[in-house]
Amino acid sequence: MSAPKQMPSAEDATESWRLLLHQAAVEVMTTMVGVAPTVPEQIESEPSEQVTGMVGLAGALCGLLSIHCSPKVATEIASRMLGLGEEEAAQHWVDAVGEICNMVAGAFKAKIPGLDDQCMLSVPTVITGDSYATQSLIVGNRTAVHLLFQGEPFVVILETNG
Repeated sequence: MSAPKQMPSAEDATESWRLLLHQAAVEVMTTMVGVAPTVPEQIESEPSEQVTGMVGLAGALCGLLSIHCSPKVATEIASRMLGLGEEEAAQHWVDAVGEICNMVAGAFKAKIPGLDDQCMLSVPTVITGDSYATQSLIVGNRTAVHLLFQGEPFVVILETNG
């Protein structure tokens, strides 16, 4: 393992990482789910009933990548990923959301030269509920990409130290 490369400054990283995060989410969703998310004309508030998938990043880049969607979107993702009907997919959406989150995190770090082998990912965690908020203890930068999956909000957030 070679020495970690210097990460860009917060100012340099924010916009370029937003683009890379968007690209990673679109690539993963298109490949694994068969539907490319779109950019909303207007950012909507997140649904009161939520599903949040989270993957930690450690090494040259430390932080947390999370995806946020509704149970309806999570079920549709599972249905399309696994080729299952809606009722059967409802039993698998937690795993599907965790896997999509993991894949987006992996695709994102692979887009930054030298980071792929210098940053490890945690096992995904998925939480669900009504009217909750997540708050990371990471002090640093927050980059959010707001998308629509079949007309429903699908948000990807990267929080990093630095």
